[in-house]
Amino acid sequence: MTRIICGVDVSAATLDARIGRDGPWQQFARTIEDISQLARFCKDHQANLVVMEATGGYERLPFAQLWAAGLPSAIINPRSVRQFAEAMGALEKTDKIDTAMIAWFAEVRHIEPMPLPRNNQQRFTALVVRMRQLVELRMAQDNQRRLVTDPAALASFTTVLAAINKQLRTLELQVIDLIDADPLWLALDVAFREIRGVADRTIARLIAHLPEIGTLSGKAVAKLAGLAPIARDSGKKIGRRPVRGGREPVRSILYTVAELVRRHDPDFKAFHARLRAAGKPARAVRIAVARKLLVRLNAKARDVRKALAVTA
Repeated sequence: MTRIICGVDVSAATLDARIGRDGPWQQFARTIEDISQLARFCKDHQANLVVMEATGGYERLPFAQLWAAGLPSAIINPRSVRQFAEAMGALEKTDKIDTAMIAWFAEVRHIEPMPLPRNNQQRFTALVVRMRQLVELRMAQDNQRRLVTDPAALASFTTVLAAINKQLRTLELQVIDLIDADPLWLALDVAFREIRGVADRTIARLIAHLPEIGTLSGKAVAKLAGLAPIARDSGKKIGRRPVRGGREPVRSILYTVAELVRRHDPDFKAFHARLRAAGKPARAVRIAVARKLLVRLNAKARDVRKALAVTA
C-alpha cells in the first residue's frame, strides 16, 4: 500500500498542511470546525497518515480530532525534523517549507501512527505535572523560610506551605481515584509495588510520562527515557557513551528511586557493587542502576498487558 503523508505545521492559531514533499498546501485555523476541513483535505488527497510536530501542547486538539475523523496520526520531535531539513540542505524556514520537511522526514523514517491516549490520560498527566510543580514550590518555600526570622514573614510561609500541602493531598487523591478506575493502571500499580522502594510518586510519573511502558523492548524504553548510552566510536577510537535526551520527568524519578531499590533488592545491590568494583564512575553507575530498574519495570508492565489481553 502506497503511503501518502500529510505534514502539518502546528502553531497556536493555525495549521499548515501539505500533501507529501511538494503536493497541495492549505492553511486552516486551529479550531474544531477547521480541523474537520483539514481532515476532508487529507481524505480528498488520499492521505493515510497525518504527521505533526510536538508544539507545546497545541498539537493535542488536531491529533485527537484527526483520529476521531478516522485519520491515523503521529506526533514527532521538532528538533529531529529541523536537523533533517538542514542535512537535506533546506536552510530556509517557513510554514510551507516546514510542512514539506515534516512529510519528507516521516516518509524517510517510516513514521508509524501513534495510538490515542487512554481515557483520562491527559487529565492524569496534568495532575501529576501539577503535583511536581507544587512539590518544587514547597521545597523552594522551605529553603527560603530558613533565612527568615521575622514573625510576620514566618507566618506568611506557614500559611503558604499549609495551602500547598492541602492542594497536594487533593491532587494525590484524584490521582489515586484515576488509577483505581482504570484496569491497566491499577494492575501496573500492583505490579510495580512488587519492587521494594517503588511507590506512589514513581508509579504516577511512569503512567503520566511513559504510557508506552510494557509495549517496547528494554533497549527502546531505556532510549525513550534518556537512559541508553549513545555510541561515539570512530575508526579505532572508542569514545565515551553518554546518555542524552529522553523524558526528564521519568529519568529524574528513576535516579532517586533506584538508590532506594538497590539498598533493599539483593540483585540491584550486587549489580551496583560489581560496577563499583570494576572502577566505573559514580555517575555511570547511577545511570546503569536506573536503567536496570526501568527495564525491570518495563518487563513487569509487559506481563501485565499480556495478562489483561488474555482475560479481555
